[in-house]
Amino acid sequence: MTVISHELLEAASNQLPQDALTPIRKAALSQFAKTGFPTTKDEDWKYTNLGAAIELSNRALADESASVAQPTWTADAKRAIDEILENIDANWIIVANGVTALETLSKAEFLESRGVHIWKLSSGRGDSAIISDDPMTSFNAALLRDGLRVSIRPSAYEAKPLGFLFIDNTQNGRLSQARLIIDVEAEAEVDIIEAHISVGSDLHFENTVVQLRVANNAKVGYVRLQDKASSHILVGKLIAELQKDAVLDYGSFDLGGALVRNDVSVDIVEPGASVKMNGLYLAGGKQHIDNHTRVDHRVGPAVSKEEFRGILNGRARCIFNGKAIVHKGADGTDAEQSNHNLLLSKTAEVDTKPELEIYADDVKCAHGATVGQLDTSALFYIRSRGLDQEEATQLLTRAFAGRILSAAPILATHEYIARKTDKALDALIDGSTT
Repeated sequence: MTVISHELLEAASNQLPQDALTPIRKAALSQFAKTGFPTTKDEDWKYTNLGAAIELSNRALADESASVAQPTWTADAKRAIDEILENIDANWIIVANGVTALETLSKAEFLESRGVHIWKLSSGRGDSAIISDDPMTSFNAALLRDGLRVSIRPSAYEAKPLGFLFIDNTQNGRLSQARLIIDVEAEAEVDIIEAHISVGSDLHFENTVVQLRVANNAKVGYVRLQDKASSHILVGKLIAELQKDAVLDYGSFDLGGALVRNDVSVDIVEPGASVKMNGLYLAGGKQHIDNHTRVDHRVGPAVSKEEFRGILNGRARCIFNGKAIVHKGADGTDAEQSNHNLLLSKTAEVDTKPELEIYADDVKCAHGATVGQLDTSALFYIRSRGLDQEEATQLLTRAFAGRILSAAPILATHEYIARKTDKALDALIDGSTT
């Protein structure tokens, strides 16, 4: 079994600058040494093997300096960045290979005057509050060059969403860690975009952690968009805490990547909070996409609604594991989750496991999952109206994805995501008809 070299990891961590993050790195390094990377023997990782990520990490730690370096923009990287910036109207902060690009700091200064405060974690300003309580968050913290902390004040007024563009360019390294901590203060409202793209044909492994605290009566619209290169690996985690009457509307869209693991952990700690999660994942070839969600209802009343849908072709494999835990005393909880999957080939595979753990009495909970191919009677009906097989397939497949697309919480992202999804669906459908 491939394991990470602790000697290489410790050496790389020790090369990082001595700053406010140094004791956090050391503590995370010690924590990670006890566990190493998760394996398929761990229940939450039984379908996702990180062997390729471990091998790549060992090579990267052996070959690359851990010193901070500003990214070099290749022509491909510039085009990829411009495509996002020109098509989604937002205030963008660019994080390249785990490093905040200098040219985006002026944007942070502009937002400062509008009630959105952004600073680097290495500055030591305020409590860093970095979470490293599992193998991947500990690995992230042990190698963290820097990160960003964002505070959204209740007085903040900004018509545009706040966007964080994580771009990885293999010319600048094969391993990156990024950390983003966002505090949405009481009564504040904000739309946040988390976008992941990459360029370069060499293998690359990105491990990103986003921590989000939504305070009393605050509202957050959140869109995660992943469209990485076909040879790249992404492990990402969103850790969210919802306080009294807080609202989180979350949409996730996975279109690219070779191996993708997306964890969403929502902790409802005060009554009246609500979270809605919708996700769409498209996979073809040998892509592997794993979505794990967890909602802890610690108090009631509170609401969580969740629906993820997948469309697969080729030998793709996707996993959905959604868990809602209703803790003792969380009466008044309303929790629903569903997962539906459409297979366009006989060799595509889905493992789906929606779960409920209920330790309270007065609750309303439901879950369900489906895996299947296109309805033959629906195909026949549409073809009887004059469409050929491919046109009928396109119509039904787009209708299946449309429910999640229309639920994307940030209007500024709709057109771009729809266009990218259409392109991805065209590729999947073409593959299904050959």
